[in-house]
Amino acid sequence: MNSQVSADAVVIGAGVIGSAIALELARAGRRVVVVDRASGAGQGSTSASSAVVRYNFSTLAGVTAAWEARFCWSAWAEHLGHDVGDLARFERSGLVMLDVEAAPRAGWLPLFDEVGVPYEEWDTATLLDRVPGLDAGRFWPPKRIDDDAFGAAATGTLGGVYTPDAGYVTDPQLAARNLADAAAKEGAGFRFRATVSGVESRSGRVAAVVLADGTRIAAPVVVNAAGPWSGKLNTLAGVGGDFTIGVRPLRQEVAHVRAPAGYHPPGGVGPAVADMDLGTYFRGEIGGGLLVGGTEPACDPLHWLDDPDDAQLHPTMAVFEAQVTRAARRLPGLRVPNRARGVAGVYDAADDWTPIYDRTGLPGFYVAMGTSGNQFKNAPVVGRLMATLIDRVEAGADHDRDPVRYKGVHTGLEIDLGAFSRKRERNTGSSGTVLG
Repeated sequence: MNSQVSADAVVIGAGVIGSAIALELARAGRRVVVVDRASGAGQGSTSASSAVVRYNFSTLAGVTAAWEARFCWSAWAEHLGHDVGDLARFERSGLVMLDVEAAPRAGWLPLFDEVGVPYEEWDTATLLDRVPGLDAGRFWPPKRIDDDAFGAAATGTLGGVYTPDAGYVTDPQLAARNLADAAAKEGAGFRFRATVSGVESRSGRVAAVVLADGTRIAAPVVVNAAGPWSGKLNTLAGVGGDFTIGVRPLRQEVAHVRAPAGYHPPGGVGPAVADMDLGTYFRGEIGGGLLVGGTEPACDPLHWLDDPDDAQLHPTMAVFEAQVTRAARRLPGLRVPNRARGVAGVYDAADDWTPIYDRTGLPGFYVAMGTSGNQFKNAPVVGRLMATLIDRVEAGADHDRDPVRYKGVHTGLEIDLGAFSRKRERNTGSSGTVLG
């Protein structure tokens, strides 16, 4: 016999975003059920995240959310509100965004000023002094490593903008588990190894989620936080026709290597570097490692997928070599190993690399999608703003006409959630990369 379950809200996806939403909905007194196809929280896109915490975004809402989230990560145990055992840690390493024509500092520093994000403007001499072993050459635009022009001499030198309060979270999957465990202590239930096969509606609003094993979970609220499967889930629910922003699954890789000598200070971690000039980014980690990822330079083909289940989740030598070789142009002391090491995952990428946090045309059905690549850092705040959005819309607010605003607990700053609308104009200020 197929089982019948009832809840106040179903959250589909137990990554860092879905788990954060579940926690806040449960805190608000809702009976929450979380469904995920994996065997535990954070085992999808979250596990492949570089978990960088930075504040460089092209929108005021993006910067404000990231700065608010910083205070959540810095007091993680307090944010969770429960003893959940081992905790993910925020490491404050700082980050320098190198100057680049595609995202000039003049375009986003006013947002830092408005929000109150501390920063330092570095000239070339300061950059070289503060990041030992770095080559400050200007190589724009990024080129394939098999392009003869890749090895050409620099055409000038770069400076950058340093944010001392940036850093990274030590274990992204553990962060998701922390949130899920806190949600469970608030009463949320989790169903792992469960695949959604249908979304039912009745009288013009969502009514239930049906699982592949026949289980029917009745609920008046459903949140799609399914990561790269979010598009498929929208199709099951019959929503998406009014979206002006699309999302697609994108396979990505992050390389793991040893940092060059001198990059890490004694007993610490060197600053992360966002280097769109060469099409890469890297950040250190405790123990002398270095994570290297790409920023989707125009010279590289993107690996879009029709079905996220088709992704090959092992790093490839071609991508590994390209990313690490580019990083080695910036850090000449970095060695390029002859064996690929790292992680591969599937992103849920929005057209303009800005997420969609919104209601949909099906009342009761909400989305937190297009988040992969640059929203890990915002997850604690996403949970709260989605809970606020759901409360207001379910109480009768017309979010499409008069967007809901969320006020940060720590900063007191307001975030206009219309910036994340499914019906928004495409963010033309976006860098067109994972950096947003």
